[in-house]
Amino acid sequence: MDGAPAEALALGVASSLSGRRWIWRESMLATIGRDSIDRAGLGIAQRLGVPDMLGRLLAVRGIGIDTAADFLDPTLRALMPDPDVLADMPAAAGRLADAVQAGETVAVFGDYDVDGASSGALMAGYLRDLGCTVISYVPDRLAEGYGPNANALRGLAERGATLIVCVDCGTAAGDALAAVKGRADVVVLDHHKAEGPPPAVVATVNPNRLDCRSGLGMLCAAAIAFITAVATTRTLRKRGHFGAGREPDMMALLDLVALATVCDVMPLTGLNRAFVTQGLKVMARRERPGIAALLDAAQVTIRPSAMTLGFALGPRINAAGRISEADLGLRLLLCQDPIEARALAETLDGVNRQRQAVEAGMLEDALAAAERQIAAGHAAVVVSGAQWHPGVVGIVAGRIKERFNRPACVAGIADGIAKGSGRSVVGLDLGAAIIAARQHGILATGGGHAMAAGFSLPEGRIADFHAFLDDRLASALLLPSAADLLVEASVGVQGCTIELAQQFGKLAPFGNANEEPLLILPRCRVVRADRVGKEGNTIRAFIEGEGGGRLKAVMFRAREGAVAEALLARDSTPLHLAGNLRAEEWNGSTSASFIITDAARA
Repeated sequence: MDGAPAEALALGVASSLSGRRWIWRESMLATIGRDSIDRAGLGIAQRLGVPDMLGRLLAVRGIGIDTAADFLDPTLRALMPDPDVLADMPAAAGRLADAVQAGETVAVFGDYDVDGASSGALMAGYLRDLGCTVISYVPDRLAEGYGPNANALRGLAERGATLIVCVDCGTAAGDALAAVKGRADVVVLDHHKAEGPPPAVVATVNPNRLDCRSGLGMLCAAAIAFITAVATTRTLRKRGHFGAGREPDMMALLDLVALATVCDVMPLTGLNRAFVTQGLKVMARRERPGIAALLDAAQVTIRPSAMTLGFALGPRINAAGRISEADLGLRLLLCQDPIEARALAETLDGVNRQRQAVEAGMLEDALAAAERQIAAGHAAVVVSGAQWHPGVVGIVAGRIKERFNRPACVAGIADGIAKGSGRSVVGLDLGAAIIAARQHGILATGGGHAMAAGFSLPEGRIADFHAFLDDRLASALLLPSAADLLVEASVGVQGCTIELAQQFGKLAPFGNANEEPLLILPRCRVVRADRVGKEGNTIRAFIEGEGGGRLKAVMFRAREGAVAEALLARDSTPLHLAGNLRAEEWNGSTSASFIITDAARA
């Protein structure tokens, strides 16, 4: 929206204190006028008996009157598809059912991120509970890299595995999987983009394989593993395997699906919304010892939310795969002993602190290099450093992307080879650019999706890679220096009631494709503001509105910057504040609180 029309700017803010434009979300819906949104919102409100503002928020998000009820109350009964819509599902479910009935030894080969750990724990736990002997395997990020490798697969076959289930990997590993042909069958449960035909194995269940018409490409690997478990249970039921016995409790697996869906940044709409909503209910019961212990280690005492998964649990599980033992997260999620789970959770908590220290050591140099590249006119950022830890480069790339609103690739160099990760902005497909660079012979390895990718190349080709991305992603030069804030409504301070905050909460879970409603509080005055917390990174303030009312406000990650300075100035200058209105519970009472994202001088 470069050169956004004046009517698209919220309160006319073309450059906030953090350099952002504030854009009305409704202006992004080019084919729908404001009157149409108002009518649709009113229709939703009347049909569902909800406040007009909630109906309008649903309409602005593209939710129609016929789907609004399922959005507000997403259930698997309404949204779960027939598993057989996924290509190869009957073959996968049939082979897994065979393994259960024969009591085979099954190896589950996973990945070292949250989705890999969650899908691995889901499938391994499901098969274990049905009587199979299960071997779990997670490759070492540094020694083995991502995905199946021939040596590891042969080792699993030698340990007695007659079936190997690859979760969150395997689609592009046809050559490696061929190493166990005739020794063990292979089933792949994945969601990564495919470039060619599936591997020659029993089944490849992947909604993003080229010939799958399921329309489920927005699912993570844990969701695919869950649907496969449902299909396997159905197959076993048809065969009379359970008899009068008890079938597996499929709903109890949804905490793992929710965790992976949020942490793999899947869109929280449709089926994913049902998975996360129902999975959070399961997680709140704390019946899985590993997750209960990790919640305790992260000092989470309130009911888990999508934010809990993304900011408290996910980083701790990911930290192990980045800089420590790759299978720590999987072991925690599979653990059945609360005492052992507590020890594993404390280890992961410590590893996460170590990861933060490693990240901090790289970030300052990486940001400085990125700033020089932006000033020099590069469309994309490509920075690298000797011995930068490959397990942390993706996080640093994300920080650069957030700071400069540009696609960013960060690599660590060791023995003449650069290995790295990239993160992109909405509208620029970094994964496609990385694949193209590999196809042009610039990269040794590379792949990913629109928003994130991984790659490796000889150190001497970094400049060629940068030039290729600059050309391929040249439209990034048209982007503003900071990402636009999409604002949904303007509310006076006196209107920020507990009841309104609770209505907004009905739109949760929040995340990718379903962001928390962003509001503007116009012309506020900061009555009091001070720093709180051990590190002083949080500002707590009390604000008053021009038309009356008083409200508590909080800003996180506020160590420095113009917004923090304005809040602490206490000079009575009116500010427009942008942020989220939340209903917060503390000691049995509920209050409304405003979480500040940005500010602009009024």
